[in-house]
Amino acid sequence: MSQWITICQIDDILPATGVCALVNEEHVAIFRPSSDKQVYAISNIDPFAQASVLCRGLIAEHQGDLWVASPLKKQRFRLKDGHCLEDPQFSVKFYAVRIENDQIQVQG
Repeated sequence: MSQWITICQIDDILPATGVCALVNEEHVAIFRPSSDKQVYAISNIDPFAQASVLCRGLIAEHQGDLWVASPLKKQRFRLKDGHCLEDPQFSVKFYAVRIENDQIQVQG
């Protein structure tokens, strides 16, 4: 049975950045693309480099969707579902995420 796991306060993540959290022993990248309270959560593991780095990637908009570009090999992953733009067979896991009382929670 999954549960909601509190990660941090929304204001702990600067707008246009991401952080990494350990959720049930999985590295999860949590992104806050702008100053509003919208957040996204995908796996932090870059499947091309097998490194825990996606939270350090550059957030950008492409064709109306928000993406993060891996800081290593530059492949882009859509924040809403983990889809890889360059090669869909390397898409990453995405996580349900919400904000309750200004706390970011990920469904684990």
